[in-house]
Amino acid sequence: MTSRIELARVDLRGRTPSAAELRSALPRGGVDVDSVLHQVRPVVEAVRDHGVSAALEFGERFDGVIPATVRVPAAELVKALDELDPAVRAALEESIARARAVHADQRRTDTTTQVVPGGTVTERWVPVERVGLYVPGGNAVYPSSVVMNVVPAQTAGVGSLVVASPPQAQFGGLPHPTILAAAQLLGVEEVWAVGGAQAVALLTYGGVDTDGTELEPVDLITGPGNIYVTAAKRLCRGLVGIDAEAGPTEIAILADATADPAHVAADLISQAEHDVLAASVLVTDSAELADAVDVALSTQMTVVKHGHRVREALTGKQSGTVLVDDIEQGLRVVNAYAAEHLEIQTADAAAVAGRVRSAGAVFVGPYAPVSLGDYCAGSNHVLPTAGCARHSSGLSVQTFLRGIHVVEYTEAALKDVAGHVVALANAEDLPAHGQAVTVRFETLS
Repeated sequence: MTSRIELARVDLRGRTPSAAELRSALPRGGVDVDSVLHQVRPVVEAVRDHGVSAALEFGERFDGVIPATVRVPAAELVKALDELDPAVRAALEESIARARAVHADQRRTDTTTQVVPGGTVTERWVPVERVGLYVPGGNAVYPSSVVMNVVPAQTAGVGSLVVASPPQAQFGGLPHPTILAAAQLLGVEEVWAVGGAQAVALLTYGGVDTDGTELEPVDLITGPGNIYVTAAKRLCRGLVGIDAEAGPTEIAILADATADPAHVAADLISQAEHDVLAASVLVTDSAELADAVDVALSTQMTVVKHGHRVREALTGKQSGTVLVDDIEQGLRVVNAYAAEHLEIQTADAAAVAGRVRSAGAVFVGPYAPVSLGDYCAGSNHVLPTAGCARHSSGLSVQTFLRGIHVVEYTEAALKDVAGHVVALANAEDLPAHGQAVTVRFETLS
């Protein structure tokens, strides 16, 4: 197979497309979650009705193994950390420390507003009681996803955490040992060897483990997964909260002639390494850079480990180069695209980045590649995909908190506003609402 790669091109030069036209013109892949709901619904319903036994049966079918128990024994967590490569342990410890530093500054504080004398509204920030954190297993092992899910949940003050990750036949039905080691390093005591749609269902409904241990349901499920995991989250949403319906990962790079084509190519390849559906998009006002990036891609592809996967992603309809007149137009393009990961490799990159309004995370300049954010920047890498960054944020401490308004009014403060309450209640033809206020004063002697 030839290593030659040429990204498909969309030429917007000399055009002023509307936001709607940009959304349809730009490379975009994605998956049709509706198309698999009919396959996933029976899995969710079986786990709802039959609990652990159904989850284990599906695990045997999809993962090729049945663990002795769903809950991983504590000794296995300790063993996994003891046997972890010291270099990987040191890297995880650094990743955890940086993530804790960033997420600590996200914790909200309770605030009380005195609306009128004797009338206050307090907003309390209360953590979700119990959270299920899903960590996928498939093309790669993702201990970094353990860090990115657990750290904000712990920082928020969530008291009960369970990490769910698929059992691996080669490890005797346990999740990958690096996943277990990361959980132990973070102080997570509960890990379930269950993956896919059946994991989402078991987290939602709970059950009784094979040894009689109660597996308690959760209130919120976070973490990325494949289309079947996403479909199960959609089906279970409402019974539990979910973070998002994550699609295939994506990178957009806004670059001008000052960018190093080798850097750009390497970053496009690194994202394509995830999945054949991963999107890698270059937006540039320099046709010369676009040509040089194609050459660099072809050169670097000769030594890429997962070459078939990368090639399929880079040549898919979701990837390509978008040519624009200037960086001004480029900003309109990337804001319309709303990438999960957006790199700015331009002159005065910080100023350009400051004008970005839609992205899951922005990486500024030549020394902030997306892979830094994946592991050790301190930022969170669980981010909105498929254009959802136009309206949604990535995982954060706030994901695991609920704002509760606490209203306190004295008799005098209520009496002072009673007439307004009655007027609005009558305007909405809900007179009993007004009566609930006035009755408090009619009975006073």
